Amino acid sequence: MPRKIALVGVGKIAVDQHIPALNASSEWELSAAVSRNTVVDGVPNFTDMDEMLKAHPEVEVVSLCMPPVPRFAYAQAAIAAGRHVMLEKPPGATLSEVHTLADLATKAGLTLYATWHSREAAFVKAAKAWLVGKTIKSFTVTWHEDVRKWHPNQDWVFEAGGMGVFDPGINALSIVTEILPDPIHLKSSVLDFPENRDTPISAQLDFYHPHGGTVTADMNWDHSGDDVWQIEAVTDAGVLTLKNGGGVLLIDGVVQTGAEDGLSGEYPNLYANMARLVADAASDVDLRPMLHVSDALTLGKRNVVKAFDW
Repeated sequence: MPRKIALVGVGKIAVDQHIPALNASSEWELSAAVSRNTVVDGVPNFTDMDEMLKAHPEVEVVSLCMPPVPRFAYAQAAIAAGRHVMLEKPPGATLSEVHTLADLATKAGLTLYATWHSREAAFVKAAKAWLVGKTIKSFTVTWHEDVRKWHPNQDWVFEAGGMGVFDPGINALSIVTEILPDPIHLKSSVLDFPENRDTPISAQLDFYHPHGGTVTADMNWDHSGDDVWQIEAVTDAGVLTLKNGGGVLLIDGVVQTGAEDGLSGEYPNLYANMARLVADAASDVDLRPMLHVSDALTLGKRNVVKAFDW
C-alpha cells in the first residue's frame, strides 16, 4: 500500500516537480495539500497546517516546499504531530534551525530528509565514481541562470533568508560536495548585492583543496540566454565535464551514455529515497552544501551593484 503524504507550500517547484513525481509513484499517495494561494486538484486543501494535521492523522509524511524562512515552524509542527518530514532545498533558513529539527526528529523516532535534488541528476553518480583515485588539478563550477525565468516576481528570494544567487548556487554545491573525493572549505568570496536587495545576485567563490587543486565557483543569477550549469574537473587522468546540472557527462570531450533521463529523474528519485528512509527508520540530513553558503556569506567581500527589478 502506498504511504499517504501531504504537500505543504504549493508554488512553482511543487507544481512543476513534486506533484508529477508523487502522481507517478506507486509508493506514495498525495492525500492533502496546504497552501495560501493554490489548490491541488483531487485532494483536500487547507490554508492552515495545524488544521490539516488534525484532519488527516493517516498522513504519515509531510513534504515542505515553501520558502526556507517559514519552513522551521511547519517542520516543527509536523514532527510534534508524529509525522516524518521531507525538506525541499535549502533545508532551512539557518544551519542552527535544521540541527534543531534533526534533534527533534531523532528524539521522536521520525525521519527527517534534507533533499538535494541536483544530486539525483542522471550522471552525478558516474562523475563521483570517475573521480575516485584521481588527482584534482582544477575544479571549476559555472552556474549561470536568469532569476526572472525561475522565480518570476518572487521577491522573497531577495529578502533576508532567501539566499539570492545561492538559491540555485546551492544546487551546484550539493553536487560538488557529493562528487569531490576530498573535503574542501571556503577561503574567500566576493558577493554582488543589488543596491535595492538584501541578498546577492552573483558570487565568486575560492575554496581550499587539501591536495593543492584549484577549486572555484562562478555564480550569476542575472544571466541572459541559455542556462549554464557546468562543473569541469581537470585531473591527472583526463578532464571530466558535467553539463546541464549533471544531466550530461563528458570525459575528455566524449559524451558518456548509460543514463539518459537527464534531470527528469531528480524528484522521483528523491521520493524513492524518502520511502526507503521511512521504511528503514532512518534520516538523511547532509548540511555540507548549506555550510559553504554560510561561509560565503560570512567571508564575503560585499560589492554594491545596480538595482535589480523584475
